[in-house]
Amino acid sequence: MPATAAAQQRISRLATLTAVHRAFHWLHLHQPQLRQWQLEIVRIPAPPFGESARAAWFLDRFHDLGLTSVHLDDAGNVLAELAPTPHHSAPEPAAGKESPHPAVASSDPSLSEKSAVSPTPCILLSAHLDTVFPAGTPVEPVEEKGSPRIFAPGICDNAAGLSALLAIAAALRYADITPPIPILFAANVGEEGEGDLRGMRHLFERGPYRTRIAAAIALEGGGTSAVVTRALGSLRFRVTITGPGGHSWSDAGTPNPILILSEALTRIAALKLPSNPLTTLNVGHISGGTSINSIPESASALLDLRSTDATQLVSAATEVHQIFDDIVTTHSTTNTPLKLHIETIGNRPAATLPDDSPILHTLRAVDRHLVLRTELRLGSTDANIPLYRGIPSLALGSGGTGGGIHTLQEWYDPTGREAALRRILLTLLDTLQTTADQLPVHED
Repeated sequence: MPATAAAQQRISRLATLTAVHRAFHWLHLHQPQLRQWQLEIVRIPAPPFGESARAAWFLDRFHDLGLTSVHLDDAGNVLAELAPTPHHSAPEPAAGKESPHPAVASSDPSLSEKSAVSPTPCILLSAHLDTVFPAGTPVEPVEEKGSPRIFAPGICDNAAGLSALLAIAAALRYADITPPIPILFAANVGEEGEGDLRGMRHLFERGPYRTRIAAAIALEGGGTSAVVTRALGSLRFRVTITGPGGHSWSDAGTPNPILILSEALTRIAALKLPSNPLTTLNVGHISGGTSINSIPESASALLDLRSTDATQLVSAATEVHQIFDDIVTTHSTTNTPLKLHIETIGNRPAATLPDDSPILHTLRAVDRHLVLRTELRLGSTDANIPLYRGIPSLALGSGGTGGGIHTLQEWYDPTGREAALRRILLTLLDTLQTTADQLPVHED
């Protein structure tokens, strides 16, 4: 049977199960609870590298929901599991159906055997804790009278994703659904800006789960149809040129780092970057100098280079480095030496989920069942890291709509959120089972 047809058959069957309907029922009845969680989340500042207070709140919520192995890892990510329980009683099948979809029935003997395999793979469901807003930003939400909209910095990105993470965990617990392999829930740090995906890097490069995560779903902001399957790569640099400095009159002729930096940036702006694969370069910030009548001792710039292709990203970065090297070398002398320092402050790898990936077949089947559009997107999200490492991954919206992202006027409207949560739940459950089906059966 073709993969697409098989996925549609699995999702149609999964959606008939009593336990799944119970989970859907929780999501339907508890929209006010989700709104309350979202308001509580956004009131807790989570600036770059300052997510600890929000992480502490999540530790309590994961405990409240009855998840296991609740803890902070070394990076500050909040982790918890919903793991198989071999002696758990299975939910009753829907009328006229065969035994339940194994993803919601851990009493299936084959699942007990598979769960004994060590180390057991798991599926990651995550949402990032941090916002782009610096410490001290007013975060008190404003609720518009007569409207479902909420206004607050970070209310959509990513309080929407974080409340969805809790909703899925709560719905699974309410419906008494136990997975065939563990679900790893993560409220992770460091997705935004100079955080440079540090929470996700830790999970996949150094954390104890790094060899166990078989697939990953990241919950990112609002929206229902969009899915990020192509990871936009980026390299970010802080370039600093330093010299001896001096008085603007008595030391006239001493190399001026601001002018030399400007010369290099002008040459970089003239680079012919490809449109296929699309590659862009931005200079977002420059600084240097102390006064109008002083030759500055240093000048710095922040550069952001992006591409859909990892090879092109490296090639463009090499050209940029060479331009800075050439210009600094040209202007430097024995008597007036210049120094160049290029610091990499961001490295988000580019990658693409293959069109024939099982998790993408699953999502398309879910969307067809729920009568949703599947809009494949390019983006820079927590999914960059697992995609680059060849692990099937998606970044999904958490429903509702939002606007003013990354501004003080950011807003979120939860209308229609329930459909996206059903989408996430069905995709997660089917991915759990298709992953478990690939495991060898443990024999005594």
